[in-house]
Amino acid sequence: QVQLVESGGGFVQAVGSLRLSCAASGSIFTINAMGWYRQAKGKQRELVAIITRGGDTNYADYVKGRFTSYGYNAKNTVYLKMNSLKPEDTAVYYCNAGYVSLRYREAWGQGTLVTVSS
Repeated sequence: QVQLVESGGGFVQAVGSLRLSCAASGSIFTINAMGWYRQAKGKQRELVAIITRGGDTNYADYVKGRFTSYGYNAKNTVYLKMNSLKPEDTAVYYCNAGYVSLRYREAWGQGTLVTVSS
């Protein structure tokens, strides 16, 4: 089993920055990829970034150039640095891990709220 705990959300003004953290525990050696997702109020959860074990990172177009995820494979913690934040980035951000334990499984963190004011 893999457990994820996010932290670092909060309130920030537009064009400001925040850094989210995702601490993984449990059978972290079984993780194949990690990701960040977000869900704004009244909207579906959407992908922010995917990081593979090999170190490749892919970002959604709406955050590309502004958000950076790093830390995977270095420690048990993955970070999402968010720069040039916009009000439309306001959402609950979730950390995700895909891992294999007899079969493919996914773990989700509890989410952390990011609020960006205009």
